[in-house]
Formats: sequence, structure tokens, C-alpha cells
Amino acid sequence: MLKDLTIEKMALFVFFTNIFRYLLIAGTAYVIFYVVLKKKIISSKIQVKFPQNKDYFREIGYSLLTFLVFTLVGVFLYNPYIRPYTQTYYDVNQYGYTYFFISFFVTLFLHDTYFYWTHRLMHHPKLFRMFHNVHHQSTNPSPWASFSFQPSEAFVEAGIFIVFAFLMPFHIYVLMAFLLFMTTYNVYGHLGWEIYPKSFAKSIFGKWLNTSISHNLHHQFFRGNYGLYFMFWDRIMGTMTKNYEETFESIPRP
Repeated sequence: MLKDLTIEKMALFVFFTNIFRYLLIAGTAYVIFYVVLKKKIISSKIQVKFPQNKDYFREIGYSLLTFLVFTLVGVFLYNPYIRPYTQTYYDVNQYGYTYFFISFFVTLFLHDTYFYWTHRLMHHPKLFRMFHNVHHQSTNPSPWASFSFQPSEAFVEAGIFIVFAFLMPFHIYVLMAFLLFMTTYNVYGHLGWEIYPKSFAKSIFGKWLNTSISHNLHHQFFRGNYGLYFMFWDRIMGTMTKNYEETFESIPRP
């Protein structure tokens, strides 16, 4: 178990687990959409053009730096000197299975809230180049762009794990499930294709869930649609792209 590892082994475990998860999920999406089905579904791409190879290499390179930062934060939180002061726990029975499952959805709400406000803040003209410029070099994002952050932004993104560690009891398996879901939805947001049906944006659930088209518009125009999983903060704060629903319905599906 993670708590039994030495600091050195923990660092290697966290770093290579992050890379494996990224390569597996982003790599699978890339192979399916950008290689195997590329010619068949090109007409339904959100932006019909494709990134250049140099874009893919930049995105992968910065993603590796991001995972190094995530590893540093993970080792800081879960080393034997700091871990006892966190609320991370390892026995499901300590809080029960109901809390165990509910806490996963609480993490999504907390992360989306954290992401919206930090993301929006990093778009401030005085902070953008310092924190968020690298990610927006992917104006036509691919799955590889999902973690393409300059180190300063990577530390901001990793801050959510510090929030989790000290704010609420957090089972280690919930953390693993959260990381898997976060990576998958982040890759979907940068996929370049929309997989939800055209009617989704106006449905009861679709009005509140973020989509690949929504985040793609953010990359194209550098403003609006700041959420990660949900749209409620964008809708409440009036930061939704005005033509979002029309664009969502107009783009073909693969």
C-alpha cells in the first residue's frame, strides 16, 4: 500500500502511475480518433484542421513536466511526516460505504469549483503569460493537451490535492477513482470531437455538464467556458460562450 512505501519508491510510483494513466487514456483516444478513424470522421472534427507534430510533442513534453510537479506535491502530502496531519484514510469502515461513495461526487464538485475560479483568475492579463500561456498554445487541442501546463500552472492545478487532503476525510481509493475520472474527462474535453448527441446541450443534464465543444471554444477564443466537469459556475457567473448551444447543434458527430 502507498503508505508503506519509502519516499523514493513513492515518488517513482506516483510519477510513473501518472504517466501510465495519461498514456493509456490520452494515447487510446489519440490512436482511435487521430489515426485509425481519422479519414472516416474528419468531417465531424470540431476544428477540421489537425495540429502539427510539433504541437503533439510540445503537449506531451509539458505534460511530463506536469506529472513531475504532481509527484512532488503527492510526495509532500503522503510522506510519513505530513501524512498523519492529513485526513486521508485507508479503512472504508472508518466512515462507512455511504460516505465512501458520496465523497467521490463531493470531490468532483470541489474540483470543478476550484478549477473554475483558478482557471478564470489565470486568464487575467497580468497572470496569463505567467501561468496559462503554454496550455493555450494548443488553440486546436488534441488529447495530449489535457495536461500540457507550464510548471507554474501545474502547481496551481495540483493545489486541489492539498485542498482534498486537509479539508475532508478522503479514502485513498476515492483518490484513485478521482484521478481516473479526472484524466478521462480532461482528455474528452481536449478530444477535438464531440461524442454527446446534438440534443444533449438542451437536455436537463446536458445544460450543466461540460462538453468537448465547450472547452474547444475556450481554446479557440481564450475566454468563457472556464469549467471542467460542469457548467453551473459558467452559467451563474455569465461566462458561457454566447453561441455555445448553436455551435453544439451545428457540428456533426462522428
